[in-house]
Amino acid sequence: MMTSPPRKPPTVLLVDDEAGLRRVLERFLERNGYRVLSAGTAEAAYELLASEEADALLLDIQLPTMSGLALYLAIIHRWPRMDGRIAIMTGDAEAEEVRAWLEHHHCFVLRKPFNLQQVADWVALVIQSNRSSGAMDA
Repeated sequence: MMTSPPRKPPTVLLVDDEAGLRRVLERFLERNGYRVLSAGTAEAAYELLASEEADALLLDIQLPTMSGLALYLAIIHRWPRMDGRIAIMTGDAEAEEVRAWLEHHHCFVLRKPFNLQQVADWVALVIQSNRSSGAMDA
């Protein structure tokens, strides 16, 4: 009797220029059974998405060369399936330009400082909803 191959762990793309925070989140997510891809710049994240499929994306707003908000729009434009699978991480959620942007683009916001349980809960919810809605488009 043939057994089906083991299910690949869900993949989370983590985009933050703060290396320390990235390492903490990487370790935490890996311990929770996720495969983690990590990028410190918007450009690196975009390149990773072009070659790797992500089930969820944690995206910092403050990135060195391109804002996370601009990257969010570029990702949704190229990969519409990512809509609803991106959480914005920010300590500036109350800044006027960020609030205005969030009013027009409804995505989940993780306000820094956040606790790791908030991250785990959001990722689990997104992964569960991905599985409920069927396989992701290529």
